[in-house]
Amino acid sequence: MNCGLQKMFYKYVWSSNWWNQGREDTQVKHLELRCCKNDSAAFQALISSDQEDMLVTINRDALLWKGGPIKIVRCEVETDAPCKIDLQLIGLIEDDNRVMTSDVLLDEPYQLLRKRQIQPLWVELYADDSVVSGQYEGKLKFYTHTMFEDEVLEKELTFRLTISEQVLPEPQNYTFVLDLWQHNCNIARKYDVSYWSEEHFTLLDSYLHSLSQLGQKALTLVVSEEPWSGQRSFIDAEPSDLNEYSIVQIVRRSDGRFDYDFTHLDRYVEIGEKHGICKEIEVFGLINILKHEDEGFGGVVDDYPDAIRVRYYDEETGSYKFIRNKSDLSAYIVALEQHFISKNWIDRVRVVADEPADICLFEESLACLRDMAPSFRYKAAINHTEFIRKHIKGIVDYVPVLDCAAEEFEQLKQLREDVKGTFTFYVCCSPEKPNTFLSSPSIESRVIPWLAEKLKLDGFLRWNYTVWPDKPLERLSYRPLIWKAGDTNFVYPGKRGKPLLSLRYKWLQRGIRDYEYMQIAKQNGQEEQVEKILQQVFRFDHPRELAPSSGKTAMQLYSFNIEDYDRLYEIENGQTE
Repeated sequence: MNCGLQKMFYKYVWSSNWWNQGREDTQVKHLELRCCKNDSAAFQALISSDQEDMLVTINRDALLWKGGPIKIVRCEVETDAPCKIDLQLIGLIEDDNRVMTSDVLLDEPYQLLRKRQIQPLWVELYADDSVVSGQYEGKLKFYTHTMFEDEVLEKELTFRLTISEQVLPEPQNYTFVLDLWQHNCNIARKYDVSYWSEEHFTLLDSYLHSLSQLGQKALTLVVSEEPWSGQRSFIDAEPSDLNEYSIVQIVRRSDGRFDYDFTHLDRYVEIGEKHGICKEIEVFGLINILKHEDEGFGGVVDDYPDAIRVRYYDEETGSYKFIRNKSDLSAYIVALEQHFISKNWIDRVRVVADEPADICLFEESLACLRDMAPSFRYKAAINHTEFIRKHIKGIVDYVPVLDCAAEEFEQLKQLREDVKGTFTFYVCCSPEKPNTFLSSPSIESRVIPWLAEKLKLDGFLRWNYTVWPDKPLERLSYRPLIWKAGDTNFVYPGKRGKPLLSLRYKWLQRGIRDYEYMQIAKQNGQEEQVEKILQQVFRFDHPRELAPSSGKTAMQLYSFNIEDYDRLYEIENGQTE
């Protein structure tokens, strides 16, 4: 049996031809770790065997393999550090190329391990703000037995954890503006519960908690039907259900009066607030609706430039219908605005336009909305450089795709002087690098918050927290020529009503905490030291080199050496001089 340690950014790819990987990757027997208070230190432990299949378990329950006699390996962690410890098995997910890649942190206590395969384990130690700084020792112990034999301690690995005096803020107080869009109907479908039911809101509470631990700032509210037109699932030979529906319930009474029920909307916002997600309320479904008229996804409101689809229950006929005239649509939008005002949320509301392509049509739609609801403010995810140059009146928050931010960096800097909102960036199915695909190098999830600091942007947006295909744990790959595996999610649907986190989630979280540490260091007068480390991590002279047109490889743009990033935490001791 082979056992060894790897840093948290290790990514296992199971290749049947790489038969000696289990021996090569388990050479390290000791790790030095460090973290702040209100922080964590994480690493991976690896187990493999050249000779036999094994069963790996991480708890103390009695266990025999259903297939008969087999060697059982039990791992446990011992440490004198006053930390909460997470020990989880890491599961493999099939990438687009059919290769199994480590990504999902499982909630199962054991896994069957085939010979010449590696079983990675995730080990994370959490230090709250009350712990005493200093050095602590720890061990990973591997016990083995077969059937009714007594357990034997077969291997022992060690680590040392240094906890510094520095205290990171609570995630809800992070300065990094993180916006991972929520697709809440998809969550309901994965658990076979009704939309906006008690069971659904219990699930949403758990998923919002997981987002809050990243420092998420925005809540996603879909207020009309199908703003993304099902993500065009109709183009796929085997379509997945990616439809998203309105959180607002509407009834047209027999006297012709409309009643708007915002109960579910309010409840979702209040759950978000409970978890500290209260900076921004993003409203989708009012502008830049994706249209595919040949497939039935067109507009339904007469003489209106956008394809807003508002469904209601007609009390008189007992049937569901759609608002089809502009005056009724305007009444709904006015009611929505007034509700946000009455709840004192209006300053947080951002009506979001997702990648508007036709500027003239967008300006026409924006003008209509501004007439109907003058209090609304707007946010645009932009994938066309000319959109940045246009400086459209009414947009408060700009979110260019990284390519645009790179190519129009000077214009973006000028725009920041004129517009007082937030400026973040996003990646999606493009650019290729850096990104958070299953196939992306692990360091790229960490580098994204660093890039925000380098470009002096406020944070990061991605569309993909839970846009799962139908069976993501069985087949994550979906529409691979457009969306690489991992493009649609940072978490997986767990059996117990909670999300299964991914390694990519953890790597991004590390990068966000790095960003927060940089802000603390700069506030403490150490901006020069932070800048030196940024210069060591990034290799480009001008942001435009990040654009694919530059021809630069990832390694020509940023460091793949973990130590270059970890040196950030030497600043407090002056060791970076």
